[in-house]
Amino acid sequence: MRTAICPGSFDPVTLGHMDIISRARKIFDHVIVAVLVNPTKNTAFTLEERIELLKRCTSGMDDVEVVGFDGLLADYARVRGATAIVKGLRAMSDFEYEFQMSLFNKKLNPELETVFLNTTAENMFLSSSGVKQIACFGGDISNFVPGIILDDIQRRLCTGGKQNECG
Repeated sequence: MRTAICPGSFDPVTLGHMDIISRARKIFDHVIVAVLVNPTKNTAFTLEERIELLKRCTSGMDDVEVVGFDGLLADYARVRGATAIVKGLRAMSDFEYEFQMSLFNKKLNPELETVFLNTTAENMFLSSSGVKQIACFGGDISNFVPGIILDDIQRRLCTGGKQNECG
């Protein structure tokens, strides 16, 4: 079985994330969506909440598993028997960072490959931070996030410019 990991913070899940996950399913037999604990990021949703939101978004996708993890991705991939990391790219700036990370991961786990999927044109601008910023000021984010979790995101984030989880 060919297993890949789609890692990310997913804070919150966007339609861009879902597009990459869906496309990874066409290439790999089993896709592990790994929600990262990143101590350098101030997240709006807890790890458990991000996992739950992703599980709801991927319900019905029997070949997708959503997990949380902390530590080195290369080590986690080895433990899970994953042979690839799937990363979505929006722009050249994404590539520079992700290329560097792929080299680190390859050095730490020589059996691990990184597969880059270009985002679709309609998702090129889409980022979790952009979604959070729009939501903080009461903007409509319904075209950017899965409908099944829209209410959860709107309840958590700021509306009308008020401070809540938007910092």
